[in-house]
Amino acid sequence: MGWDGAVNAWHVAGSVYRMGRREWLTETGWRQAYDDGVRTVVDLRHPREALRRDTDPEVPDGALSGVEIVVTPTEEPGDPRFTAVCGPYLNDPAHYLHNVRLYPEKFVEVFRAVAGAAPGAVVIHCAAGRDRSGMVAAMIQDLAGHPDHAIADGYAKAARGINERYRTQGPPHARERYLDDAELAPLLEERGQAVVKFVRELNTRAFLMENGMSGNEVAAIEHLAAGRVPL
Repeated sequence: MGWDGAVNAWHVAGSVYRMGRREWLTETGWRQAYDDGVRTVVDLRHPREALRRDTDPEVPDGALSGVEIVVTPTEEPGDPRFTAVCGPYLNDPAHYLHNVRLYPEKFVEVFRAVAGAAPGAVVIHCAAGRDRSGMVAAMIQDLAGHPDHAIADGYAKAARGINERYRTQGPPHARERYLDDAELAPLLEERGQAVVKFVRELNTRAFLMENGMSGNEVAAIEHLAAGRVPL
């Protein structure tokens, strides 16, 4: 997506999009997103992550008029049950299933935010726009009936997108680094397969309903995510 300032912003399915930190968007970028129908932004980060940086653009409050921001974290930072498997943060699709099964109530809140969104498009975002948003995006693609290759491709686009950001702007900390294509390509093949395995083992619709979502709520997400799958 070409919203000004947006980093790693992609179409997921139907009226659902994903991206990195919303604080990267400029005033123009917010107007462009609004013009594209965005009315709800679901922030998957813990509230303490949602801090403005000195390098972020100045955006007046009015720029977000008509857009609701909903904060629904997908994890509990520092939880030893989480860090024992995922490490200090989620950065590998091999850990998505553990994350979802550890916090089913959090994912129900995420999907209720999507199901209850105001009429219009929804953007889900985390920090880099790769793993937390990738996990939820894959679940939405699962609900939309996307084939394996489209789900794997969704992860690959986001991983390449943030990798390019690291090339031009540098990584945010020492645990991340830019990867050249010789190193990145086989990693994406492996991780793309892991994303597909995650959603096929999970069965998103069954998981959500087993954890308290109604059929109408799930149907609302399926309707939002309905649309042609790019070839």
